[in-house]
Amino acid sequence: MRSCDYPTRTGAELLVDALRIQGVDTIFCVPGESFLSVLDALRDAKDEIRLIVCRHEGAAANMAEAHGKLTGTPGICMVSRGPGATHASIGVHTAKQDSTPMILLIGQVEREFAGRESFQEIDYRLMFAPLTKWVAEIDRASRVPEIVSRAFQTAVSGRPGPVALALPADMLTETAAVAQTRRYKVAQAHPDPADLHQLTVMLARAQRPLLLLGGTGWDQSACIDIAAFAEANRLPAATAFRFQDLFDNRNDLYIGDVGLGINPSLAQYMRDADLLLVVGPRLSENTSPGYEFLMSLRLNEVNSWSMCTPIRKSFVDSTRPTSQLTRVCALSRLPRAALIR
Repeated sequence: MRSCDYPTRTGAELLVDALRIQGVDTIFCVPGESFLSVLDALRDAKDEIRLIVCRHEGAAANMAEAHGKLTGTPGICMVSRGPGATHASIGVHTAKQDSTPMILLIGQVEREFAGRESFQEIDYRLMFAPLTKWVAEIDRASRVPEIVSRAFQTAVSGRPGPVALALPADMLTETAAVAQTRRYKVAQAHPDPADLHQLTVMLARAQRPLLLLGGTGWDQSACIDIAAFAEANRLPAATAFRFQDLFDNRNDLYIGDVGLGINPSLAQYMRDADLLLVVGPRLSENTSPGYEFLMSLRLNEVNSWSMCTPIRKSFVDSTRPTSQLTRVCALSRLPRAALIR
């Protein structure tokens, strides 16, 4: 179809329509004059998108991050330029470290004023580069559907995380006649059958294995699957910092959480383990602990897995829970050494 065959809409209307297409039903914000046109457009969509007005941008960003963490879909936060964006950076940083899908929409100065140190102007591509998976500034209303679609796809694919989009005020009132895009579809990496076979062999050989769980992307069925996997293979299971809910703490196989103030016995078990099966968490100083057990590992990237050939330890890392992983070796029952308590 030609562009003239599509309805003419403002950048703000295109943005709200794009959010609606991507399945957004809730937005957290502190209203600002730099995106008043978006607020007007949201009024026309009030039956589909709930706007929750907060008193502080830090709270709005934290609420959006929590929404993304609980639903698995990008939490949406909208703030004004300058101080609004800097306050919201707190929640964005949390989303980056916790691998939470989130999109921050930031009001921006008019395009004509950009680069002149106009009131509350910040280059958000520089500011949010280390805090997000992707940052963009939408310079034309006609590109709103394209860039919003990419933002959602980026936020949920691979390792989830936050995306920031700057919205120049005059772009939001500019009109364009363009088509909308389709709703995003999560792209997930899956282990190769050969990798799963190698994991089977590694499990059979291991005498002191450890299953470490964490990260995002979990739902109830994934938790049930991983518990069945652990029980079938008699795998001691630990959870990463702030992810104790992924495994029933009353299960005999649960041996604790790996984080701040780790149980010394659990830390020693990690050092002595001959197989570390890490599903989901980011291996930070809290989950290593202190990067100590990684010091002897030589990493080799294999598809979505990090397979290591250490001196005394085998290590398998899957960035997100997958049905293939949680069901591999489900029928085998391997003898295990006594679990730590």
